[in-house]
Amino acid sequence: MNNNLSGRGPIIKDMVITPIAIKDPPLLNAAGLHAPYALRTIVELITEDGIVGISEIPGNDAINDSLTEAAPLIIGKDVYQLNQLQASINSHFGTDTSRDRGDAPWDQRKLVHVFSALEVACLDIIGKVVNRPIVDLLGGKMRDAVPFAAYLFYKYEGAGGSLGFGTDENAKGWASARQDAAINPEGIVAQAQAMCKHYGFQSIKLKGGAFPPEEEVAAMFALHEAFGGKMPLRFDPNAIWKPETALQYGKEMEPILEYLEDPVRGQEEMAKLRKAIQTPLATNMCTTSFEEIPASVRLGAEDIILSDHHFWGGLKASMELAKLCSTFGRKLSMHSNSHLGISLAAMVHLGAALPEVPYALDTHYPWQSEEVIQGGSIPFVNGSVEVPKGAGLGVELDRKALEKLHQQYLQSGLTKRDDQIEMRKVHPDWTFQKVRW
Repeated sequence: MNNNLSGRGPIIKDMVITPIAIKDPPLLNAAGLHAPYALRTIVELITEDGIVGISEIPGNDAINDSLTEAAPLIIGKDVYQLNQLQASINSHFGTDTSRDRGDAPWDQRKLVHVFSALEVACLDIIGKVVNRPIVDLLGGKMRDAVPFAAYLFYKYEGAGGSLGFGTDENAKGWASARQDAAINPEGIVAQAQAMCKHYGFQSIKLKGGAFPPEEEVAAMFALHEAFGGKMPLRFDPNAIWKPETALQYGKEMEPILEYLEDPVRGQEEMAKLRKAIQTPLATNMCTTSFEEIPASVRLGAEDIILSDHHFWGGLKASMELAKLCSTFGRKLSMHSNSHLGISLAAMVHLGAALPEVPYALDTHYPWQSEEVIQGGSIPFVNGSVEVPKGAGLGVELDRKALEKLHQQYLQSGLTKRDDQIEMRKVHPDWTFQKVRW
């Protein structure tokens, strides 16, 4: 531990960047099909006195190259001086713009990923120095456990990884159900029942945009019938619907939805739809940066912002976003991408610190069958995750697992996410369209 009382905190001596690949089933979405492996990057910051802080972010070559380029800017920095660290990053790289986000459902900006990785790792170190969990560095714990929602996907049969579209016949329970095809309402209901039974989720989200609207809306009504009116339901077609389609089916689903996420593309179309239907609208596509909030407020683009500390510039920035949401009449929840326990732990610390959590948070965690932290998968109890009790993030790297997943990355041959390429392995002529139906 660092007992330095001179006002100078632990100094970063080294940064280790380890790209990994994790098995991912063939999940469908508006942009195509998940590859057999999802890419993540594990970042370790090591101080002069040997304290290691860790973080996890979405991985691709561009982000990894930027992290490598950022290393000389980080070495020698005091982990407490996050403002200086961010200023150095911005001075060197410039800043992201909303245009850098891209058209796909996932966020393609580099610098918000880079800084969020560095910030979480620094906070992990600070927590270890002062022997406090990260939630206390964000203002303190408002709840002991954070609720998450069942995150359903249309999918082809398959376990992902080396099995691809094949399955492990020895799998049981959710591990078996996770492999099953779900391409119709019956398959979606069966998936929901298996996931909720295993994790105890108290609300359900379906990722749409993969099939014609009438088929996906039928699945939502099938979920409503199977689980009853007390189970909150939400639906996300990833902005692939035309305005007239969103109006038709948005009104049809009004009686059963907790909220409707990104039914149309862009703040202006979201605002028009919001005036025409009663269901709250949520987004992680039309309002994804602080620079977009003024237009969001002026237009009335959404009711709920789905934050993501990987995309909003870290945990502290997400706490700032919570204040803005409260000021301008927005609710705040969380978006998710394929992730492991380091990201989940960070999400839980943030979720525990937020003033309120009006909606269960998103998580892809049930779809991942591997882990990079000691002790294996983080447990869910009644759909919630307890705030880790240890200092900092409260989770530590499993070195053997890290090496295995790094070798998996090297063998996968993947350098970035491209769901269109994967979809063409099944449907050779398939092309991503920003607006399809």
